Amino acid sequence: ATMDINDLLKQYFKITYIILIVLFAVIVTFAVIQLIILVFTTVVVESPGLLQNHELLNMFGYFLLVLIGVELLATLSAYLNEKVIHVEIVVVVAIIAIARGVILWEPNSMDVWIMFGTAAIIFTLCSGYYFLKKGGIQNQ
Repeated sequence: ATMDINDLLKQYFKITYIILIVLFAVIVTFAVIQLIILVFTTVVVESPGLLQNHELLNMFGYFLLVLIGVELLATLSAYLNEKVIHVEIVVVVAIIAIARGVILWEPNSMDVWIMFGTAAIIFTLCSGYYFLKKGGIQNQ
């Protein structure tokens, strides 16, 4: 039986997603290793027993970055397996990304309009997440 163009495209997309998942898994693995090294060097080598605020913020920011990578990897693999984009996961990733940005802000260095805009984005994302949960939509 001959394959039509739609079957070829489906195969192409599937192979592309598999390659993306493998590459992203490699990136996330190296990010986890780098986070382990960061925590070890910060806690054991640089300031044993007492962490400075900037060291804590650096670790939190990197941890959230790795968490974003893991969630995006889960979204890619869910799409490959189920052919469904999990909107809830995408919204959570966006909330984590914005929260990471807010956590890493330097005090007294932000423009008030950027702060208001970020607050509006956070409110909108959290409202959307609330309505997704309340509406019972999980897999769309």
